[in-house]
Amino acid sequence: MALLEVKGLTKVFGGLKAVSELDFQIESGELVSIIGPNGAGKTTLFNLLTGFYEPTSGTVTFNGVNMGGRKPHQVTRCGISRTFQMTSIFKPRSVLENVMIGKSLHASVGLWGSVLRTPATRREEKRTREKAREILSFVGLADLEDRMAGALTEEAQKRLSISMALATEPKLLLLDEPTGGVNMEEISGLMELVGKIRKEGITICLIEHKMRMVMSISDRIIVLNYGKKIAEGKPKEVAVNEEVIRAYLGARYAA
Repeated sequence: MALLEVKGLTKVFGGLKAVSELDFQIESGELVSIIGPNGAGKTTLFNLLTGFYEPTSGTVTFNGVNMGGRKPHQVTRCGISRTFQMTSIFKPRSVLENVMIGKSLHASVGLWGSVLRTPATRREEKRTREKAREILSFVGLADLEDRMAGALTEEAQKRLSISMALATEPKLLLLDEPTGGVNMEEISGLMELVGKIRKEGITICLIEHKMRMVMSISDRIIVLNYGKKIAEGKPKEVAVNEEVIRAYLGARYAA
């Protein structure tokens, strides 16, 4: 059974089909990239997978469970977490606090425990802080835990955003343009981090425009254009697909 199964997924805004009858699967342990021109429906797809949008039709099944009707926080609790194209962090809070906020989605204490500061609450907070520090060390931000998130470089903010997603303990991590807005040297470091996350057993699906990176790290590539899937396959197969070349890659991939 696939970890993620998408069948007939469609999203209509007014008269526009942003995503149209999309079918695909992601197996546990895979790294799958979603590519396509601007406006192809890539981020809309992520919004559908994570409960930010309700599908017009079609189904999303994750780990054997139909995800229909679930809100974003419920999807996260099921094991799907994401980052955003525009880095989404709490800029007035410290780096450590940002990761703790992400981790709090899995907190086991209830409302009254938080209000009354019960021993269980204090133990949970200690565990959350320790786990947040482990994650910051993992992504290379341990020495910045007290820094205000808004004062970080763009590359460090990307790492923090990934940290917040990892804090929810996902089975599937969705990365929306994880290298957007950073320089070539920083891209290499972020891709090393993606590989490191994969080695931890987390399945990854990413949206990315940097083709050299996509071709080098992906098990499979899914290509969207005008909301429809126009190709799917291994990087070498997609690179020579004539429809993909016309729609997105350009003549340099036609060799």
